[in-house]
Amino acid sequence: MVAGPQLLSAIFLATTEDWRGNSAAYVTGAALSISIVVTLAHLLGGEATDRGTSRSGLDIVVFGLLLVAMVSVYLNREEAEPPKWMGKLTTATPRFAFRLGFLLLSVFPTDIVTAVSVGSYLAARGRPLTDALGFLTLTLALLALPALTVVLFGARAEAFLPKAREWMQTNSWIVNEVVLLFFVAIVVSDL
Repeated sequence: MVAGPQLLSAIFLATTEDWRGNSAAYVTGAALSISIVVTLAHLLGGEATDRGTSRSGLDIVVFGLLLVAMVSVYLNREEAEPPKWMGKLTTATPRFAFRLGFLLLSVFPTDIVTAVSVGSYLAARGRPLTDALGFLTLTLALLALPALTVVLFGARAEAFLPKAREWMQTNSWIVNEVVLLFFVAIVVSDL
């Protein structure tokens, strides 16, 4: 969910002058965005179950969405060009970082599918929305990782993060596929 521009943005923001404020605002925006999408999917999934939609029916829909996301990631794997807005990250403000975190995690198809899958999966099983906290915590921890790296390793992190950014630009599709495959495995195990 965070392997593409989401993590690249976190890396860029962790190397800006106001990296603390920018990183905190970015993670806060992402937290709000992910929470909204998972909550809506949980509510809509719960309503579908209440109306008689079978649990396996929802599983098949979630499975289909995940397959679509995997195909999309694979077909777009060669697009290693960073978006034009990434150039603004070197001079980012916390306000810009918050908006970026909110929008990146709510408009990318793979992020939407992943968050919807989590909410729908929980709703189909009658699980409370609070069960999504592990997913949210792990996602936000990954987004905070570049800033935490700077806190822990200082100058060494500042030298390492640009190399990590390059690797992610080249290989982010592989990480996305692995994460989506993990969710597919969970859904298939319940079918």
